[in-house]
Amino acid sequence: MNQEHQQPVSHSDEDARLASFGYQPQLNRVLGLFANFSVAFTYLSPMVGIYSLFLLGVGTGGPAYLWLLAVPVFGMLLVALVFGELASHYPIAGALYQYSKFSVGPRFGWMVGWLYALALLVTVASVDSGVVGYFAALMHNWFGWNLNPASHGTILIVTLVLLLIQTVLNITGTGVMGKVAQFGVYVELLGTVGVAIVLLIHGFHHGLGFLFTQQGVTNPKTNALGLDFHGHWWTSAALVAVLAPVYIVYGFESAGDISEETIDAGRQVPRAMRLAVIWGGIASLILTGALLLAMPAHNGVAATVKGGGVPFVLAQLSPVMQDVLLVLIIFAFFSCGTSIQGAGSRVLFSYSRDDALPASRWLSKVHDTFRTPVNALVTGAVVTALFMLLVFPSPKHSVHILWFTYPANTNVLVALVSFGVSGIYLSFGLTVLASLIARMRGWIPEGKFRLGRWGYPVTIVAFLYLAVVFVDVVLPSGISSPRAYFNLDWITLMVMVVIVLIGLIYLFVGHPNRGVARHTAEELHEAEERREQEPTAPGQVP
Repeated sequence: MNQEHQQPVSHSDEDARLASFGYQPQLNRVLGLFANFSVAFTYLSPMVGIYSLFLLGVGTGGPAYLWLLAVPVFGMLLVALVFGELASHYPIAGALYQYSKFSVGPRFGWMVGWLYALALLVTVASVDSGVVGYFAALMHNWFGWNLNPASHGTILIVTLVLLLIQTVLNITGTGVMGKVAQFGVYVELLGTVGVAIVLLIHGFHHGLGFLFTQQGVTNPKTNALGLDFHGHWWTSAALVAVLAPVYIVYGFESAGDISEETIDAGRQVPRAMRLAVIWGGIASLILTGALLLAMPAHNGVAATVKGGGVPFVLAQLSPVMQDVLLVLIIFAFFSCGTSIQGAGSRVLFSYSRDDALPASRWLSKVHDTFRTPVNALVTGAVVTALFMLLVFPSPKHSVHILWFTYPANTNVLVALVSFGVSGIYLSFGLTVLASLIARMRGWIPEGKFRLGRWGYPVTIVAFLYLAVVFVDVVLPSGISSPRAYFNLDWITLMVMVVIVLIGLIYLFVGHPNRGVARHTAEELHEAEERREQEPTAPGQVP
């Protein structure tokens, strides 16, 4: 597997590479490897994922769910290798959209961009709303405020304020986004490895053997969530529990979204992708393992689930330490949302630069001073804010729709947030498929990172992994099924279908692919041939 060539690179070399794909440099190329990695790592955010999903992971799989983390880490490392090769060949803002557009064609690329951009905007709403409970707890500890984290008004106000701050910081420059992400990495280390060390010093209540036990989760009588896995762990409980780490190990691809702002992007972006997956996996393993070992000695799983998950485990620490952790958690959510918003705005910018959206000329404008896609950032923030309004519609009774049921007391935002994961995995799968198609058509990677003879096997296995996980994420299995804790039965799949249909209708009615087609390899090649065939004017140097 290759090999990154180490010759020095200048901005002019990178800009020339960008120009070969028909684009002039407009953004600030100021991010080094660590800043690029930081954006990817804080989007992946082990801290946000584990503090949000630990309860569901241990409740469905028991302590042994820890080892299921190896599945998405290995699978996504393969995906990172495929994306790294594409990122090195196409160091262009927009990542998955650009890779798919150049690999297969304008319609295919447009559809991938549609799914990916929406999934990013939805994820910002998901992450920002996820901070409300921790913010309410901190305000109670510091000021005695009794904010209701389940109140729709509280959720909306907190998330809108957070979104406003993130948007302003992202507007003021790529360097600011990079600094926030870099500080976020240190916070992640404190909130994962640091917390694990504190729990170890405080004293674990179990030996390492506990991490290999199931603690009766396959039996509904002993399952803390009352779930029935019919006595099967590998073929039932594990298929649900694995979704907890599956929902964490992605976001590394955002390193490619900011390629045009990264120094030596052809080499550093692939490296940042791999590092984000590897270190995200290591941090997740350490924190999850520590939380499991720190659970109560007697009936630990049931007590932890009943107590509410991570906050219950951390309650054994001193009040001061709990407040410190709350601050770290809140900033982790903040930096995660900031990085996702930054990545999403670059996708919108890249999309509209190809005339792929209404008002593309306005959306693709870059601020003269800040050198950031301000209009794309503001538009993305507005769309995310509109998504946040969906927290209000929440039926008091189950609603029967065709052959499936929309569960009572489930707000529409929760249903949409499920697309944040399924949409990511679908766009990932389509992009890896695009790479495979391009390879079959004779594509020869020209970047500084190449897979060489490993290209076919890595790409095929990566695609199979994504296909299996996608099915596991969206598979409907009944509203009372253990899987409904993650995918709301048919709701996740139906939201996916609706978004795909809307995209297809616009694609074939509005023909945005025509604008995209003017920025594909074929069109660029034909334009170059036309320029070469044009007669040279007298006195003009050819």
